[in-house]
Formats: sequence, C-alpha cells, structure tokens
Amino acid sequence: ELCSKHEKGHAPKMNDGMVIKRNQNQRYATDSITSFIMREVARRAKLPPLQDFAIRNDCFCGKTMGPIISAATGIRAIDMGCPQLSMHSIRETMGVRDFTHGLTLFKAFFLHFRGVDSSFE
Repeated sequence: ELCSKHEKGHAPKMNDGMVIKRNQNQRYATDSITSFIMREVARRAKLPPLQDFAIRNDCFCGKTMGPIISAATGIRAIDMGCPQLSMHSIRETMGVRDFTHGLTLFKAFFLHFRGVDSSFE
C-alpha cells in the first residue's frame, strides 16, 4: 500500500544513503537551499548521493515542526533522515549502513557547513 503513495522514482532504498523528504504542499521544511547544502556536505564527506522521498501530491502526508519553526525564527531547516520500514511503529527497521551514513553526515555538517554556506549567495 505505501509503495503507491510516493512519487515514482522517489522511493527510498535502505542501506543506500540518507533521505531528504520533500512535499510540494510545503508540509516539510525542505527547500532548494537546504537541500543543496546537505547534498554538498554529503559530497564533501564522500557519502553516497542523498535520496529524495516525495509523497504524491494527491495523498495526505503528515506535517513536521520544521516549517513552523523555520517560519517563526528564520532559521533554515530540512526534513531528512534514514530510510526505514514501519516508521513510528514498535518495530522500526533500518539498514545498518544508513546508521553509519547518518552519523557521518551529521558530523560532516559541522565540519563543512560554513564553507558550503559561504560558497553561494
């Protein structure tokens, strides 16, 4: 059932890298700037390219706190994480390589953010 809810070509694959969540109805905080920043951080850290996950526009999806906080504070935000099965269930399952990719990416963010951020206007 869930396979029919995402846009074709935007299904996350476990053990294949971190996932950026996007939604054309702006229910997630991701935008082109934050997406670029994280993709470039991942590239500099020599990680696999980040994956995209998009719910079909005609399907309901949840909303995160990201857009609300970003709008209220002006802080750029992104919705991303590890691909997983059964999110919010008692038996969430994810790939062990994605855990490593996530840890490496988040460390790389603190290492590379300033350089990436200053590389564009």
